[in-house]
Amino acid sequence: MKESCAGTLNKKNASNGTVDGIDGKGNFDPSAPPPFNIAEIRAAIPKHCWVKNPGRSLSYVLKDVLVIFALAAAAAYLNSWIFWPFYWAVQGTMFWAIFVLGHDCGHGSFSNNHLLNNVVGHILHSSILVPYHGWRISHRKHHQNHGNVENDESWVPLPEKIYKNLDLSTRVMRYTVPLVMLVYPIYLWSRSPGKEGSHFNPYSKLFGPNERKAVLTSTVCWTLMVFLLIYLSFVFGPVQVLKLYGVPYLIFIMWLDFVTYLHHHGHEQKLPWYRGKEWSYLRGGLTTVDRDYGWINGIHHDIGTHVIHHLFPQIPHYHLLEATKAAKPVLGKYYREPKKSGPFPSHLFSNLLRSMGEDHFVSDTGDIVYYQTDPQLDKSKSN
Repeated sequence: MKESCAGTLNKKNASNGTVDGIDGKGNFDPSAPPPFNIAEIRAAIPKHCWVKNPGRSLSYVLKDVLVIFALAAAAAYLNSWIFWPFYWAVQGTMFWAIFVLGHDCGHGSFSNNHLLNNVVGHILHSSILVPYHGWRISHRKHHQNHGNVENDESWVPLPEKIYKNLDLSTRVMRYTVPLVMLVYPIYLWSRSPGKEGSHFNPYSKLFGPNERKAVLTSTVCWTLMVFLLIYLSFVFGPVQVLKLYGVPYLIFIMWLDFVTYLHHHGHEQKLPWYRGKEWSYLRGGLTTVDRDYGWINGIHHDIGTHVIHHLFPQIPHYHLLEATKAAKPVLGKYYREPKKSGPFPSHLFSNLLRSMGEDHFVSDTGDIVYYQTDPQLDKSKSN
């Protein structure tokens, strides 16, 4: 039943009967090889967009850290249940903002100074319980293999065989909102189903022998942060630490999972995933999706400009908007203009819910595949 549908899609795409991605009926086929190469995209982007300004990068860090401490001081001083919900939402968003800056350190788009990137990255990521080098290395693997069913790292689709070997409770948790928006800490410890390794273990399959010392350093920094939180719990009480740090941390995790998922899933048109010779760095990158988050765009450093970031992660976040604008004439229909957001990106929740209800697994065979739906999961969730 499902296999026949996937087989039809695979044959259709393998035929490559398109011109500039447009088939004989005038429909755009996102899986068609693009009529441009990555060098043409690069050439369209102004040269100054590649320039990294460490002073400017540090100014964003300083601003975000000052806001975080000011919010915490205000919450501790007021200690009011009228203020706490506001504090949790805003502080959790600020935790997400400093994660993005640490992410830039990991890419080297923060500055050209390797030591500065690592020091700032460790401070920012350890403060929100992310192992800097462990995550940096796995995220690099994600960028190098984006859109590849077998080798991608972030929200990669499960092949049907692996998916159907999961027990029903695991499937329900993996595809139910908001449970699925809290999986990031689990991913750090054990990765996704079908993949082995931990971001904390220097001897994990994620890492090469030359990376073990760096991973160990980050795990030690992560552990020190855990001990600091335990110490603060004795000083100020566990409830106060939970209110000041624990709840914002959960909001941050939800932001991270929400944004990361929607940059690779949930577009109105089904987008392909690749295997074997059909995959290329460019074709995989072109299946990523830009999103508009309204007034939150500036707070989380324009991470919604995701297509150009995926293709060229060396570009600093403060040049991504300009770089995207310059690249769009080259990308043509391979760039999907994000739907504009209101003051709050509530429109993205419908994308998330629809995708979680439809995008469950991909065929075990075929070099160009699309997500398929598990009717049993839909039925169990509706009961």
